[in-house]
Amino acid sequence: MKIYLLDNVLKKISSVLNISNEKGNLMIMEYIKRNVFSGNLSIKDIDTTVHLNGWVHKVRDLGGLCFIDLRDYTGIVQVVLNPENFNHLSEIKTESCLSITGKVIKRHEDNINNKIPTGEIEVIATDYKIISTSKPLPFQISDEDEMKKVNEELRFKYRYLDLRRPSVYSIIALRSAVLKKFRNFFDSKGFLEIETPIITKSTPEGARDYLIPYRINPGYFYALPQSPQQYKQLLMVGGVERYYQIAKCFRDESQRSDRQPEFTQLDVEMSFVDQEEVLNTAEEMSITVINEIIDEFKLPKNPIKPFKRISYHDAISKYGSDKPDLRFDLELFDITPHVKNSNFGVFKNCIENGGIVKGIRFPNGAKYSKKEILQIESFCKEFGAKGLAWIASGPEDAEFAYTSPSGLKLRSPIIKFFKEEELELIIQESSLEKNDLLCFIADNQSTVHHVLGRLRNYIGEHAKLINERDLAFCWVLDFPLVEWNEDEQRWDSSHHPFTMPHESDLQYIDTDPSKIRGQCYDIVCNGFEWASGSIRIHDPKIQQKIFHLLGISEEIQNERFRHLIEAFEYGAPPHGGFAPGIDRLLMLLTGGNNIKEVIPFPKIAGGQDPLMNAPSLIDASQWAEIGLKKI
Repeated sequence: MKIYLLDNVLKKISSVLNISNEKGNLMIMEYIKRNVFSGNLSIKDIDTTVHLNGWVHKVRDLGGLCFIDLRDYTGIVQVVLNPENFNHLSEIKTESCLSITGKVIKRHEDNINNKIPTGEIEVIATDYKIISTSKPLPFQISDEDEMKKVNEELRFKYRYLDLRRPSVYSIIALRSAVLKKFRNFFDSKGFLEIETPIITKSTPEGARDYLIPYRINPGYFYALPQSPQQYKQLLMVGGVERYYQIAKCFRDESQRSDRQPEFTQLDVEMSFVDQEEVLNTAEEMSITVINEIIDEFKLPKNPIKPFKRISYHDAISKYGSDKPDLRFDLELFDITPHVKNSNFGVFKNCIENGGIVKGIRFPNGAKYSKKEILQIESFCKEFGAKGLAWIASGPEDAEFAYTSPSGLKLRSPIIKFFKEEELELIIQESSLEKNDLLCFIADNQSTVHHVLGRLRNYIGEHAKLINERDLAFCWVLDFPLVEWNEDEQRWDSSHHPFTMPHESDLQYIDTDPSKIRGQCYDIVCNGFEWASGSIRIHDPKIQQKIFHLLGISEEIQNERFRHLIEAFEYGAPPHGGFAPGIDRLLMLLTGGNNIKEVIPFPKIAGGQDPLMNAPSLIDASQWAEIGLKKI
């Protein structure tokens, strides 16, 4: 709100409440409004009188003078107060609000602070007023190193203080800029920004819903949306054709570093498009917005280039993950055909039972001791491996069990089980180099890929293969439409039940659903899924067929999805879209590893909000009002 508007509001409040400044009545604090922001001062302002408002970032008493770092949202400037001109300077406490009037002067060359933009100047105070004082702080906001040691729960309990830190404020400002860039992009492409309901119907889409009791009819519930999925499809049926929204979404699922129970996504949908058109729009959006942000905020990231495209099958086969980190090129290799007749029983028995043997090269990993290799094995066991086999090439002072014709010297407790031609094939398949360590996992395909995918990330970090300043984006395409749920003995959607199958794969729907590829796609960056989308089903018959495949009975279809199926009976257009995670993008842009740090008011473990102390108990009258009883 502009200052003059605020003044007008205060005057109106005073007239209504009959507030005056006379002793005994409610006071409205009088102070001189700023005429410049602290962070905008420079040598161009020398010899000018300025009025500043802000918070006391630091106070330093250096004998004859008192120095204050005054901070507002634009930055920090040093203010000098002479005790000869002021009394009670000891009343100025850290993080109190001050109003300062003073003259801008050039700092002495010996006192220039090159760490801040205003470091060439300082303000000699001629007057000051304490607008609002601060009690002792729960942590030192001005000391970034000390803040790293502060307990997360304490920091988020006092998040309003944490937000005052310039490092945190800069993230919130970046978040605002990213949202604005997205809006600018889609507005320029003829999209409409439309808000969809927050209170809606429970139609589980893979995670648990957050439910809201319906007071008027006890036993009925609203739900908070996991995504605006069905509403945006209904907008396409409604002829909107191009829609976007900065959407709040809610999922009651276990928290991870890249998950929160409440999160923000950019939601996009388009009509009369095929997959290629959606991919092109999403990629243009990503490159345009991210490069503009990197340039504008001088973020230390490489420019974003066109995305590499990888099929789901190749992502799993080459990287062991459908979220591959492509900041480094390390790929898995398959030695199953080369060792199926070897004398190493672990490999041979695994292959005979339908398993596979794959490995990964650990550059310069041969320097690891047997104890350190056992630690790698323990890491692999955490993700389901039964054990780890290994072969090292070097170092020079080691005892070797095999020397190849090319001169590579190998050592390992398993070398004795392989013939020379088998070892040569392993060397060739793995692209083994001197001082490398080869790590092998033998098991079923799913376990092998899962373990080696985790180990690949471990190697990328420990072998220092990752440039932290890179943003490596790629498309992962052609996911399986469905996945078999062994516990429930049924098929589950790999994305969601509204994904259109590849037309050529519909022939497998009654015979082998595992062969059906969905027209779905993910944007992956640095090992995180950043965006997900698909071409949607718009034919009611296909939609019902997919519901049946997923074990959703006609009764449940009518109860939960009749509105959507019926809408498709009124001339639904082909449509598709995507939804990038705003919080995850901010995490990637700022080089962090937890989305809590880029959300203004995040939840901590268990979905708790330490600031508001939520969730909280409700009283007996509220239980009765919603028609429920506490068990």
